[in-house]
Amino acid sequence: MESKLFTPYKLGPITLRNRIIRSAAFENMCTGNMPSEQLFNYHVSVARGGVGMTTIAYCAVDLSGVSFDGQLYVRPEALSGLKHLTDAIHAEGAKASIQLGHCGNMTHWSTCHCMPVSASSGLNLYSPTIHRALKKKEIKELVKKFGEAVDFCREAGFDCVEIHAGHAYLISQFIAKRTNRRCDEYGGSFENRVRFLNEVLDEVMLHAKDDMAVVVKTNMWDDCWRGVSMEEGIKVAKEIAKHKVHGIILSGGTVSASPMTILGGAMPIKTLAHYMPMRTLWWLKAALGIPGVGKMMIPTEPFRELYFMEQAKRFQQEIKDTTLIYVGGVQSGDNCQQIMDEGFELFQIAHVLIKDPDFVKHVQENPHYHAGCKRSNYCVGRMYTLDMKCHECVLRDGEQIPDNIQKEIEQLEKNAAASIEKQKR
Repeated sequence: MESKLFTPYKLGPITLRNRIIRSAAFENMCTGNMPSEQLFNYHVSVARGGVGMTTIAYCAVDLSGVSFDGQLYVRPEALSGLKHLTDAIHAEGAKASIQLGHCGNMTHWSTCHCMPVSASSGLNLYSPTIHRALKKKEIKELVKKFGEAVDFCREAGFDCVEIHAGHAYLISQFIAKRTNRRCDEYGGSFENRVRFLNEVLDEVMLHAKDDMAVVVKTNMWDDCWRGVSMEEGIKVAKEIAKHKVHGIILSGGTVSASPMTILGGAMPIKTLAHYMPMRTLWWLKAALGIPGVGKMMIPTEPFRELYFMEQAKRFQQEIKDTTLIYVGGVQSGDNCQQIMDEGFELFQIAHVLIKDPDFVKHVQENPHYHAGCKRSNYCVGRMYTLDMKCHECVLRDGEQIPDNIQKEIEQLEKNAAASIEKQKR
């Protein structure tokens, strides 16, 4: 009997050839904020490898929302390169999606070319930088830019847009009390804190019309002090569902306070520090070099397969009228089938596709196939300053990895394997 995994699924106005989506994991492959040959080659290889849809990660709706030079932002100069990419993805039989967002205070003036903005003013130690509160007029302007970005994506040939409303980027900076201390209609009560989200989604759905699919990535919980709790996360998801979006991606954690909640496992501290440029991030590079400080700054989250399943099933019980998209900890064909068995119609993967772009084809040939990703998170440690790349691919391509980094990889892989084994017991 054929698994539902490889049957088509209608996501709003588009039909995916199967239930597997490449998630919007940051590639850092857009040199000078423009589509590159590397970005093209990666996503085309993933499409050729069998996914139903591949998602280009993080395209800011405005230059003020860019957090890295390797990210896209909406501008006419990027249009032809993106159209070239979507045409090639379609030629491989997959659909093309792109994640739209604004990083808010998760940037630096040298990157976004202005003082970073957020729901409220303050100091972001992640950059580090001082940021200011958005004025109401500016909020309205950004809402319009989300709508205009949908039109841009349609022209670029995308079938779907993914609105990023989680992980402590701008929309979630309005939602969380930790980052929203406003006293106007955008702050205080829950209704006020989700106002920006609701205005953005109203505008997005207006521009999406009847030919663009819309999905929204939201946090089930922030997993940090004064962040969104599970109970409030359910309320947020219900607000999103009111807009008749075509799917809700269930994630969790924040990029600054709890990044390993998002990613699972441990951050490879030595790898992260090794690739950081001294000229711009000297303070963080130095701090990570102090024994014990790195793990204190970025706490480990013991890795387990399908690590968001327990929380996602709770949302499944509460939200019945919108497609819920699972993401987190998929390692094998057995994991894929378990997601189907739990009643999720779609799910997203990223880690396994970094190592093995043909993962989906392998699972179709062998339902018990395991990608062999051992979760050292080396790809994460280097992607913020170089690009997203598995250490096995680095070595295969003839690049060198320092001995101390190789030892860290081996230790973290052992730790992840032990964590998985413990969970099985």
